[in-house]
Amino acid sequence: MTAEAANEIAGPLAGELADDEEAPALSAIVPAALDGQRLDAVAAKLFDDYSRARLQAWIEQGRLLLNGAIAAKLRTAVSAGDELLLDAQAEDENGSVAAQAIALNVIYADDSLAVIDKPAGLVVHPGAGIRDGTLQNALLHRFPQTLQLPRAGIVHRLDKDTSGLLVVALNLAAHKQLVMAMAERRIRREYEAIANGAITVGSSIDAPIARDPRNRLRMAVMPGGRTALTHFRVLERFAHHTHLRVRLETGRTHQIRVHLAHIRHPLVGDATYGGRAQRGTGLDATTRAALLAFPRQALHARELAFAHPQSGAELKFESPLPNDFQALLALLRANQ
Repeated sequence: MTAEAANEIAGPLAGELADDEEAPALSAIVPAALDGQRLDAVAAKLFDDYSRARLQAWIEQGRLLLNGAIAAKLRTAVSAGDELLLDAQAEDENGSVAAQAIALNVIYADDSLAVIDKPAGLVVHPGAGIRDGTLQNALLHRFPQTLQLPRAGIVHRLDKDTSGLLVVALNLAAHKQLVMAMAERRIRREYEAIANGAITVGSSIDAPIARDPRNRLRMAVMPGGRTALTHFRVLERFAHHTHLRVRLETGRTHQIRVHLAHIRHPLVGDATYGGRAQRGTGLDATTRAALLAFPRQALHARELAFAHPQSGAELKFESPLPNDFQALLALLRANQ
């Protein structure tokens, strides 16, 4: 159902969410078209600024009234003419994450979203052993409105040592639309990578990914894992390495790194998935030392393209290869 259709079904709401104020209670009357459906499904259609998961949590917290009474059961059937009243007061979605004045390379921003060119070494959000100094801390400072968004509006992640582009939502409606677009594979993400070994032609890797049962810090190709599909083509071949352009169909944790390691061509510099070892004869000592010293996986999020969540206009962004990546390519070319 489109947002316009849902708004026609819901009728006028009690209030609108403004950029500088909390959301008031929202009300809607269940139309005949939704008679007999379960409460959480109906709420997702009538209050479509919010994700179904968020609405389910609010229902379980007693923040949705059905005909004036707390409705705590997601599967409760509703009837045409029932009145829903949602307490959608804004809340701190970022817990104890503090705003920090960390430099960001913002290559585009409007009222709905920002596109960030992330440097290698910047962690996207706090996690085990990392409490601050992350992209999420930086976003809360640069865009204070993201305080009310899940993880400061972060829609997708890049590994700490992967450089390049990611998109961030700046309001709730944009966040919902961008998350949906990502789930439906409508956001195109292309990367450049340098892999160990000589790859002759481009191909696709369709192999499910799950957590490695032998090492919980790694992911692995595993039967029964989540569907994962990666496409790649060869940009340049070297004596013992290959420069690739990679496109993701899905977005699993460490997907490119895991898939390339699975076909025995791990990324240069990837200590986790086997990219530190330098195989092949003919590498001079300087080149071999430089490859071993490369401080991160050779992976850069080069291109990002998607439809604007509000206007529908097609947006496309590109990030130039960082200096360390360019220097590595120059070294490999010189060693042909």
